[in-house]
Amino acid sequence: MDGTDIRKMKQEDLRSLIGLVPQRAVLFSGTIAENIRYGKEDATLDEIVHACRIAQAADFVTEMPEGFESAVAQGGTNFSGGQKQRLSIARAIVRKPAIYIFDDSFSALDFRTDARLRTALRKETQGATVIIVAQRVSTIMDADRILVLDGGRIVGNGTHRELLKTNPVYREIVLSQMSEEEIA
Repeated sequence: MDGTDIRKMKQEDLRSLIGLVPQRAVLFSGTIAENIRYGKEDATLDEIVHACRIAQAADFVTEMPEGFESAVAQGGTNFSGGQKQRLSIARAIVRKPAIYIFDDSFSALDFRTDARLRTALRKETQGATVIIVAQRVSTIMDADRILVLDGGRIVGNGTHRELLKTNPVYREIVLSQMSEEEIA
């Protein structure tokens, strides 16, 4: 990381550089603002609102009667899967970590929200390392590098265009998810 072998870093120091968003979003009882502040304890309301805009969560939050002070039930049971994912993404964004890890964290989002979020995220995360684990090709096709796994082994490495030309496993996945027009 920035020229330092991560194996020589203290685990605590390495973890402080990472913003992780798991597939199964975790929310805690409290308010929306408190949940996002788990990413950065001293986050201002402006920082929280900005993170929610990037994560495509600001609209549904501001429509709630108490906005960012609205209650979150334990486990976030009062939110849909996509809303929970977007709030978890906002929590990572407010931290401004050096490394973002999105572990299939866009899976509960519709395609339009996914696309808007990725566009906003691209601008917000410039200069950071972004790792996205995804099963949906549209989520990763603009990545600088895509690793293709098959049976737990890496069977491809390259850009979307490179892999379409050279990797039958990737090509099969793409063809199963996208139309010819979307692929081009």
